[in-house]
Amino acid sequence: MLPYVGRFAPSPSGPLHFGSLVCALVSFLHARQANGQWLLRIEDVDTTRVKADADQIILSQLISHGMHWDGDVIYQTNRQNEYQKTVDRLHKQQLIYACSCTRQAVKSKGKYYTGTCRDLHLPFKDNALRLINTSDDYGFHDLHLGDVFVEPLFCSEDLSIQRKDGLFAYNLAVVVDDIEQQVSHVVRGADLIDTTLQQQHIYRLLYEKPPRYFHLPVVCLESGKKLSKQNHAIAIENRRAVKNLIDAFAVIGLSNHSLSEKMTVEDLINWALKRWSPNLLAKRREILLLDINTV
Repeated sequence: MLPYVGRFAPSPSGPLHFGSLVCALVSFLHARQANGQWLLRIEDVDTTRVKADADQIILSQLISHGMHWDGDVIYQTNRQNEYQKTVDRLHKQQLIYACSCTRQAVKSKGKYYTGTCRDLHLPFKDNALRLINTSDDYGFHDLHLGDVFVEPLFCSEDLSIQRKDGLFAYNLAVVVDDIEQQVSHVVRGADLIDTTLQQQHIYRLLYEKPPRYFHLPVVCLESGKKLSKQNHAIAIENRRAVKNLIDAFAVIGLSNHSLSEKMTVEDLINWALKRWSPNLLAKRREILLLDINTV
C-alpha cells in the first residue's frame, strides 16, 4: 500500500468557521490514525475572493485547535506555472477549446453547459478555456457514503479549466496540486461530491490515479443552507478552542459527556485520536446545527 497522504485545503476568503473546523478535524484525525501525513494547502487560485491576512488567521486557528500540519504550507498562487504546463499538455492532446459563453448565457439555455462553443474554433485570447469531457462515469465509491451517483448531465459537461480573466479553475488546480503532493486520500465536505467525477476525469486524461475520497456531512443552518463564509458564518475564536473542539466532537459522533472545558487542547486531540472512528460519523450529506447536541 502507498503511504497515506491527506490534506486540508481552505480558501483564504475568510477565517475558519465551525463547519470548516469540523472538516479540518475529520481530515486531521483520518490522517493521523493512519500514521500518515497531513498537509496544508491554501487554495487562493481565485485571487478575487482572497481576504487580506485570512491565510495567517487560518494557520493560527488550526494551531490553536491542536492541528499541526506536516511540511511547508503550499499556496496556489505560487503554482501558476504548473497549472499552465498542464493546460499546455492538454492542449497538445487536442482536448481544449475556447469558449465565449458567460454563466448567464449557459443558464439561459438550461442547467448545464452543452458544448455550444466546442466546434466554433474561437481564439484562446480573451475567452475561457474548456476541457472536452469524454467520461461516461456517473458514480464512484466514497469511503464514507459508499456508492455515490451524480447527475449524468453534470458529469458530462465540458469542464472550465481557465477563466476569461486568465485565472485557473479550481478543478484543474486541485488535481495538479494533489498529484504533485502525492495525495492519497481526500477528506472533505459532501458539498463537493459532484466535483469528484469531474476531477477524476482530469486525472485520467493526465494518466494519473485519483486519490480515495471521503465525504463528510456538511454542517447546515437549515436544509440546503450550509455554514459558509458566503452565508456570513461566524469565525471560530482561538480563545474558545477547547469548547469549539468539544462541540465539533459532537458533530463527528464522539460522546462528549466525559469531557471538561478544563482539559487542554492537546488532551482533547489525543482523546479523540484514541476514540474516533469513521463509523461514528453520520452517513448523510448534511447535519443541521440545531440537531447537534452542543452547548
